[in-house]
Amino acid sequence: MNIQYDLVIVGMGSGGIVAAEFAATLGLTVAVVERARVGGDCLWTGCVPSKALLAAAKVTHHVRIAAEFGITTAEPAVDRVAVWERIRRVQHEIAATDDDPDRFRAMGIDVILGHARITSPTNVEVENDRHETRTLATRFVLVSTGSRPARPTIAGLEDVGFVTSENLFEATDPPASFVNIGGGPIAVETVQAFTRLGMPTALLQKGPRILPRDEPALVVRLIESLRAEGVDLHFDVEIERVALEGTKKVVYGTEAGRPARWEADELLVAVGRAPNVEGLGLEALGIATSARGIAVDDRGRTNVSTIYACGDVAGRFLFTHSAAYEGVRAVRDMFFPGKGKVTAMVPWCTFTDPELAHAGMTEAEARERHGDSVEVWQQDLVHNDRARADGATEGAIRIVTAKRKIVGAHILAPAAGEMIHEFALAITQGMKVDALAGFLHVYPTFGTGVGQLAGESAFERADKLRWLVRK
Repeated sequence: MNIQYDLVIVGMGSGGIVAAEFAATLGLTVAVVERARVGGDCLWTGCVPSKALLAAAKVTHHVRIAAEFGITTAEPAVDRVAVWERIRRVQHEIAATDDDPDRFRAMGIDVILGHARITSPTNVEVENDRHETRTLATRFVLVSTGSRPARPTIAGLEDVGFVTSENLFEATDPPASFVNIGGGPIAVETVQAFTRLGMPTALLQKGPRILPRDEPALVVRLIESLRAEGVDLHFDVEIERVALEGTKKVVYGTEAGRPARWEADELLVAVGRAPNVEGLGLEALGIATSARGIAVDDRGRTNVSTIYACGDVAGRFLFTHSAAYEGVRAVRDMFFPGKGKVTAMVPWCTFTDPELAHAGMTEAEARERHGDSVEVWQQDLVHNDRARADGATEGAIRIVTAKRKIVGAHILAPAAGEMIHEFALAITQGMKVDALAGFLHVYPTFGTGVGQLAGESAFERADKLRWLVRK
């Protein structure tokens, strides 16, 4: 029996899942085609396993520094195999509950396993593992195929072999040491975790610092914090070749122009992502793609009006929360009156310890756009009572304003990922920094610092109006 679908979604990762759920609540006939496992990168290779790894590393770190809190302990003994087994348990618990295909089928969503190819603006061909094909007729198509780790061209790398986030957590006997190539969020989080777990890891970054998209002033402080606990960071590295010497994998190159060499049991490559656009039939339909992914307009549409794309494959922001947002906006644009523009400001967080969160513009970006009207408000965590009590004073809250309106916010703190949402809302609503002083922040929390900073702004303004004070 042939079904006429309202929507066929290709890929059941973060964007595809949320888009399918939203479409199902509207009473639409929905099919999702998934070639591998429901949950996509977030569940199987990204957010979930990496955060489970970070949780184990944090426990180890807390045991190691317990004496600072008056608690006597021994050096923690880390069972790498057991850590990896727990990571996989967490993944499978989610796969068996929230990301269970039968849960989506119970919503009325057809979950179809196989490889999808878009053969026309309203048809998707699916081939299963038995090489049987069927064609799904649909009003709209949403491509949500995600991305995969990029593979750099380095002499000897393919011959020696390496791991990426895609297969790192499949290891049954995790290596005892690593050399990491790359300095983005995935790399920095993982290298800190490995170091805490007693797995020495050198991070090699081509540029002058890690996390180049984040606020430089706070990145410098994060670097200091990481190095203070023994994280091995190397900048301005040019890699020439990789070789296998005995049982070790060796990286040869230069650091700041000087010859250098690093060796470990395994290489971890984390140099960015590549969109999954191959084999979808996009070229035959004339759908534009680039190194970043499928070209879409501000409504999420490709140049074929019935075909949309969201998430990593659309190349806007490579975050789980962004993919989900874009998927919902695409469905809204397809089936509701008006236009569902994908224009929201996207906050993000790198889950190091302390965390580094980002919303809106950096100081440099704000000055380039707004010139002399920019002011920066900052409070170091050393002045935050909760940070003092928790022994976590390495960080700061930094607010960037233009004509006193908040245009950017950056937080280096243990709870930065939780705190940044207040600023994301403030930026979206066009709020001035003084307005945050009107909200009560619970004391003692890291968020108290937000209220204190806003209070400083309000006090400064009040001082200019002191001539109005009744006496």
